[in-house]
Amino acid sequence: MQFFPAPFRAPLRAFAALVFPWVDDKVLICNIADRGWCIPSGRVEPMEESLETVCREAREEGGAVLDHVQYIGCYQISERREVRWADCYVSGVREMREIEFKTESLGVDFVTLEQLPDIYHNWNDLTHQVFEHSFEVVSRHRNGFLP
Repeated sequence: MQFFPAPFRAPLRAFAALVFPWVDDKVLICNIADRGWCIPSGRVEPMEESLETVCREAREEGGAVLDHVQYIGCYQISERREVRWADCYVSGVREMREIEFKTESLGVDFVTLEQLPDIYHNWNDLTHQVFEHSFEVVSRHRNGFLP
């Protein structure tokens, strides 16, 4: 897997999208039944853009209404001789609501970068670097991400 920061755009339509929703120095993570703790993410539906996907997934998995969503790059995922792309976004959180699909999401939490390695699903160096990148983008544009 590789990450390509913006302004790079995938040459093919993204099959999935994920979002790093920040409030101050904490990011929203969701406890997903079959994955564990991770940021909101999911497959891009046939008639949906990846931006719509992250807004939907944040509501469904985390109960979060996003604010100032910004594209930050994409993952290239190579599996079984197939190359797929996942668009990545960063955002603020306008408000928190009830989780829509409680069978999928077991709960949410806001955590700092320092807390992530001990709890995040499939934590690795690349994941760490992309989290740091997302926080740098939010920090540069802090005023735009505050409600």
